[in-house]
Amino acid sequence: MTTSDSLRDTRIPTHESVTIPAVGFGTLIPDPLVTRQAIRAALEAGFRHLDCAERYRNEAAVGDAMQDAFKAGKLRREELFVTTKLWNTNHRPERVKPAFDASRRRLQLDEIDCYIIHTPFAFQPGDEQDPRDASGRVIYDSGVTLVETWHALERLVDEGHCKSIGLSDITLEKLREIVAVARIRPAMVQVESHPYLPEWDLLDFCREHGIVLQAFAALGHAMEPRVLEDPVITAIARRVQKTPAQVCLAWAVQRGTAFLTTSTNPARIRENFDISALPEDAMREIRDGITTNVRFNAVVETGVPGFIPRAR
Repeated sequence: MTTSDSLRDTRIPTHESVTIPAVGFGTLIPDPLVTRQAIRAALEAGFRHLDCAERYRNEAAVGDAMQDAFKAGKLRREELFVTTKLWNTNHRPERVKPAFDASRRRLQLDEIDCYIIHTPFAFQPGDEQDPRDASGRVIYDSGVTLVETWHALERLVDEGHCKSIGLSDITLEKLREIVAVARIRPAMVQVESHPYLPEWDLLDFCREHGIVLQAFAALGHAMEPRVLEDPVITAIARRVQKTPAQVCLAWAVQRGTAFLTTSTNPARIRENFDISALPEDAMREIRDGITTNVRFNAVVETGVPGFIPRAR
């Protein structure tokens, strides 16, 4: 991992000839106009990693925002790392390239820096992103395996336009299965991770194999119990004169992961980018002093994204 004077400029190398900016901006924002405004603010703040997805239904707005920056001369394409994702209904190999090309068209990009399988679960193929039966149960697709989908992604790398590939919402067990058979190993895996779900075993495996672990919900997604109200985090924040969010995000980068945050508030976007290194004693306090263990998103169990409400 290479770190400049500023922690926020950290780039993490993969086993490929690809380095991934550790500080990333997620684009799961429902309104296209707000998406465009938020990305403009993120790029102006300094974010150089955008995380997109077919599932978010706003790739066109993301593409417009990037083009605005390129045309204004504020940013060159090569300065930006763009990830997008294959949705569950497109796992069959013959559907992978059309889905990838459609994402490229919407994003108005010739190349995608990393193309990720959004979840390991295949849904019934078709145009309906959330296929359900008459009882409201998800209709899964038993006619394709994750390994077959992975091999289809490898062919995208062979054909050009796709620099690297990865997985999201993956367990360590499933990741081991893919790494064991992959011709092209994942460059990145994207999973829920924060001080209440540090995923140390998964991180160790990723380090061993040159895979970047990227944390989504890096601030706990404002769910109960609130990571940002943890007494260990708040005490460190007071001591280093940073916000609890900045403490959590600095912790994420210093321990060797990338992270994603999403906001539509320009001040919050700037805050989330403005991180700086924590003292080593603070890193130890977070690792040893926080014992709460909570997963907020059930997607790893079902393939259906959704945060789990909890009472205080």
